[in-house]
Amino acid sequence: MDAQNQGRRLSEAEATAVAEEAVDRVGGSRMIYRNPRHAFSLQPVQTVVVDGQEVEVRWGEVSSPAVASVGGWVFEIHEEGIELLIRPPKPRPA
Repeated sequence: MDAQNQGRRLSEAEATAVAEEAVDRVGGSRMIYRNPRHAFSLQPVQTVVVDGQEVEVRWGEVSSPAVASVGGWVFEIHEEGIELLIRPPKPRPA
């Protein structure tokens, strides 16, 4: 992560755009959705850096969905795109 983006929280729109770009770079949502990795796969996760943000793309398995996560945002990967699954926790007031 570069110094400009370090410590800055991503908005939902920014996180969505970054996650979509990462999914496209590793083959696209259809390829990830249609080609689940085996539980014993040596590379069930691929990390991609987009605009200084690390995005973790995890292929699905029988009991878990394919997901992309960036900055606390988690998106489920479907055949035709991605959908928000989990938002990052809100910081507690001091």
